[in-house]
Amino acid sequence: MEDDKYIPLSYISQYHYCKRRVGLLMLEQQWRDSTDTVKGTAEHKNVHSSGMKLQNGRYVLTELNVFSKTMGLIGKCDVVEAISNAEGVNLSFIDDNKYLLYPIEYKHGKFREEMEYELQLCAQAMCLEEMYSTRIREGAIFYISSHRRKEIVFDKELRNVVIKTASELFKMLENEQVPRVESSSKCLRCSLREICMPDISCSVENYIKSITKDIRRNLE
Repeated sequence: MEDDKYIPLSYISQYHYCKRRVGLLMLEQQWRDSTDTVKGTAEHKNVHSSGMKLQNGRYVLTELNVFSKTMGLIGKCDVVEAISNAEGVNLSFIDDNKYLLYPIEYKHGKFREEMEYELQLCAQAMCLEEMYSTRIREGAIFYISSHRRKEIVFDKELRNVVIKTASELFKMLENEQVPRVESSSKCLRCSLREICMPDISCSVENYIKSITKDIRRNLE
């Protein structure tokens, strides 16, 4: 498997946070840390080390590499719990028993409703399903500051959005065009704000539109 033929599955959530942001990341390899990203990295340090341990009667797999040839996605799961169950799938790297897989995505900050994280988790589950020929009905997002899990059901609607988003990302990659600015409140906390310059970009775009409108009016 050649990694350059795949898109990081984390871009699924980036796309739904801001299309321009994911364009800057994917097409221009732009990145800059913010207070939030630094805190997030620090809070992930207990998860971001590959390994396996038995905890509360289930195996906890950390930093598990996953991919999907069908969607062209590649990445890692923060945590996947393997729960012993006769209806599960065989995991030869553990033993001869069968296990149900339950992915968990760790997120910085307090409990909140954010669709993009649900899509990222669903994408992880779909990769696991393809790799292990199994079915994963649900998983969870763990909000570190709140110490709370949010259970996510991987229904048909969520899965369809993941598939569509993966397709849109490949179209963006093929077209090699960073999407235009759509300024919103999200811009204030974005680590790429100084690179994106949403206020200036919007002003320039509006100026061009105004000039174009004047030219057309004069030609009429």
